[in-house]
Amino acid sequence: MNAADLRLPVDVPSTALFTDRYELTMLQAALRSGTADRRSVFEVFTRRLPEGRRYGVVAGTGRVLDAVENFRFDSGVLDFLAAQRIVDEPTLAWLADYRFRGDIRGYPEGEVYFPGSPILRVEGTFAEAVLLETVILSILNHDSAVAAAASRMAVAAGDRPLIEMGARRTHELAAVAAARAAYVGGFTSTSDLAAGFRYSIPTVGTSAHAFTLLHDSERDAFTAQVDSLGGGTTLLVDTYDVTEAVRAAVEIAGPELGAVRIDSGDLLLLAHRVRQQLDDLGATKTKIVVTSDLDEYAIASLAAAPVDAYGVGTQLVTGSGHPTCSMVYKLVARADEAGPDAPLRPVAKKSMGGKTSIGGRKWAARRPDAAGVAEAEVVGTGAVPPELADHQLIVELVRGGEVVAREPLDAVRDRHAAARAGLPLSATQLSRGEPVLPTEYL
Repeated sequence: MNAADLRLPVDVPSTALFTDRYELTMLQAALRSGTADRRSVFEVFTRRLPEGRRYGVVAGTGRVLDAVENFRFDSGVLDFLAAQRIVDEPTLAWLADYRFRGDIRGYPEGEVYFPGSPILRVEGTFAEAVLLETVILSILNHDSAVAAAASRMAVAAGDRPLIEMGARRTHELAAVAAARAAYVGGFTSTSDLAAGFRYSIPTVGTSAHAFTLLHDSERDAFTAQVDSLGGGTTLLVDTYDVTEAVRAAVEIAGPELGAVRIDSGDLLLLAHRVRQQLDDLGATKTKIVVTSDLDEYAIASLAAAPVDAYGVGTQLVTGSGHPTCSMVYKLVARADEAGPDAPLRPVAKKSMGGKTSIGGRKWAARRPDAAGVAEAEVVGTGAVPPELADHQLIVELVRGGEVVAREPLDAVRDRHAAARAGLPLSATQLSRGEPVLPTEYL
């Protein structure tokens, strides 16, 4: 698959209004004051991880690249801005020709991050870069939160596959993004067909309780499903009596029944009972799938149970209690005059209440210990120390407005697994704790 194959369909609508009004009012004022063309550097970072989390997961970068490409002010968008009198005529004329022509660098998608990590760096004129703030943060904050929850669940699940099933628990568009982020974090499939269509994520699903209730008996429902989908299907066995349902399932599908799903009750107890019953009936290869409001802690509690796969919905798409990563988009350097070669100088917010930032365009590296395990996230603004030259994290994503770093989602997923494996073992503990790596500034 090449980069062209990874593009969204050409009819994807403009992303220009996925923004806050003040981005455009700042643009208008900067155009009037003559500062809009000053070369500027914005960075995305978070000051802290969600409470108790040991690491964050960069997710949504591929969606950011799509959003930047489609950030265009077409006639419909311009008509709306004019009708609402959001900006003046000179600003509308400037927006009509807008496209991002700057550079974007950042952590590759799937990488882990820590407080202060310069996850994304956007460089261009103030005017072209400031407009991207809201859409970039919207994507990264949502997708990274879901991916972090997915990563923790994947650790808890071990080698057992995880199915993303959260579409009915969130906004329909967020559901697609969540399925993508979950796949990055380690899930193996999704129930959401839009996610499968757009991102080639494997899709799964068979039937709900409504299908059983539709029929005159549970046996009729099972027979209809097996006749339609074959004996390798998954039968839902907790609509009425689990023991009777398992017996009927094996009688109808035979010992080669693919799987049974349990969606309620004491999952630990039921999994053991169902496994014993399946084995006694000769269905030794039939798998057990469990669902029902699982999170990473519930999954971990089932580690000793004879469970073969987990389906996760609500807790996943809401970030398992942390639906955002609190990432910010801050101006860290700018020129005093217009022009691509004008020298940059650091700028930083110095307000009270902990909302400070560190000025200057930054590099980042992850220093390993003697055994090759990461021991610190190192962030600096000067020269990169020679010993860290081969451990730098930031890569080129957009050059001169052109995307240069599209990649298959499977590559992103593999990168995350490798990045997580390179952290100290305590990173995978589900107990609350501080970030597993300290952030050092040079």
